[in-house]
Amino acid sequence: MRKVLITMAFVTAILGCKEKDTGMRSVAEGQNAEVLNKPFVWEGANLYFLLTDRFNNGDISNDVNFDRTKKTGKLRGFEGGDIKGITQKIKEGYFTDLGINAIWMTPIVEQIHGGTDEGTGVTYGYHGYWAKDWTKIDPNFGTTEDLHELVKEAHARGIRIVLDAVINHTGPVTEKDPVWPDEWVRTDKQCTYDNYENTVTCTLVANLPDIRTESNSNVELPPQLVEKWKKEGRYQQEVKELDEFFERTGYPRAPRFYIIKWLTDYITEFGVDGYRADTVKHTEAYVWEEFKTECDYAFSQYKKNNPERILDDNEFYLVGEVYNYGISSGKYFDYGDKKVNYYDDRFDEQINFEFKYNSKEMDYQTLYDRYSNILNTELDGFGVLNYLSSHDDGSPFDPLRKNPFEAANKLLLSPGTSQVYYGDESSRSLAIPNTEGDATLRSFMNWDSISKRPRTKDVLTHWQKLGKFRAKHPAIGAGTHQMITAQPYYFYRSYQNDNFRDLVVIGLELEKGSKTIDVSKIFKEGDLLHEAYSGVTSEVLNGKLVIDSPFNIVLLEKNF
Repeated sequence: MRKVLITMAFVTAILGCKEKDTGMRSVAEGQNAEVLNKPFVWEGANLYFLLTDRFNNGDISNDVNFDRTKKTGKLRGFEGGDIKGITQKIKEGYFTDLGINAIWMTPIVEQIHGGTDEGTGVTYGYHGYWAKDWTKIDPNFGTTEDLHELVKEAHARGIRIVLDAVINHTGPVTEKDPVWPDEWVRTDKQCTYDNYENTVTCTLVANLPDIRTESNSNVELPPQLVEKWKKEGRYQQEVKELDEFFERTGYPRAPRFYIIKWLTDYITEFGVDGYRADTVKHTEAYVWEEFKTECDYAFSQYKKNNPERILDDNEFYLVGEVYNYGISSGKYFDYGDKKVNYYDDRFDEQINFEFKYNSKEMDYQTLYDRYSNILNTELDGFGVLNYLSSHDDGSPFDPLRKNPFEAANKLLLSPGTSQVYYGDESSRSLAIPNTEGDATLRSFMNWDSISKRPRTKDVLTHWQKLGKFRAKHPAIGAGTHQMITAQPYYFYRSYQNDNFRDLVVIGLELEKGSKTIDVSKIFKEGDLLHEAYSGVTSEVLNGKLVIDSPFNIVLLEKNF
């Protein structure tokens, strides 16, 4: 994916001696006009991650289904968020204003109908990770028509849609949700996580049946699915499609291939652009290679059948959640007794659990330089998805939201793909009183705070400015990093992909007011540069640029 980065010769030209005017000119003159030919690059994307049930309620008529009415633990029941609510915010321009060009939604497949108490109070499958039927959208989240509209409206604004894939397990067993047959799931061995075998071939926790993903034995459909589909009048159609899938692929009718078929149907029907894969390290690595093969096929079929809906020539995007993977590990995840490469032939990116720690421990330059070096060497051709807070990480970067401006600078200006967790941009609290476990991370989006609190508006404005600048410039996430001066701190990012070149200059922790910047090694005399944070435009004179703004940050781009 990271196709062509700036070569060493090109970097040398940028930072070369002043007398090498031709080198300096080639950098400035090589930039394309704003967004006319700007490619979308997953490695530089600004991805928004939200819990479908906790973002926005666009349809109150679907708030209760299947008599999910038991009293639950705090924030452990359905709260009303749905697909229509997300689409509403897409139409309003909320994501565009935030510079978001991809949205990752928690799973939307039909969840178990009952609730279960894992020691934190009764919980329903509001989070989407407790599948009952992969072939149907849960009515609490919406309908097929709702998802079609969401993808259409997102694509119209250049926003990609990433769904969440669960292959590892079904939902828990409840009085309404019987366990699947033994040939489908195991329930007798719980993971101890002390080696590869005890991490993969076992249940994650008690009462979470583990799909026998290692099996190549032919199995019949679970009787509860057969009964359900017959009641819904779609049994014959589902069986027909399964027959066609297994005939085309030649796969055995093993459990994992049923689920892979059901998940890739969302690609061929709706044209979603990517999947985030759940619990990757708890499933055999070859399963993800098989999943990638079928995702790629489904995406190619969608493009073939819907040529008018094609956004670009990007391939299908796959990002893996290998829990506790960090960029320092390069391509390999270490189980203790075995190392596995989840990149080659499997995932384009992996979620980087290390980023929040790096952001606490490192200053800007150390962080940016380290990530740029790794992504352009060990992980060249692949990427990482950086985050500072998430739905199941109990150690976020800033749980009390004391440093939202620094958080934005670290996340949105770092090399790699950025994952904005819903409410990062609005200081939604991650410490909710009287909650148990991960529920404290999953409160409803704080729309009232955005509309009523000046402080929240200021924070949101900062995230919006950085986000839009990032979305406009692939160089920020996918480019090469180089410091210009340490005091004051200025750096540039450069990126090249075929004939497209992108270059930005950024300054952080600067003095407010007038700022003089030496850009003689980067831009040519007379160039007009736009400072995107303040909106000021200035001309390069005697190799210098003067920006007078009341801010301590500078975001420079060539003005056309």
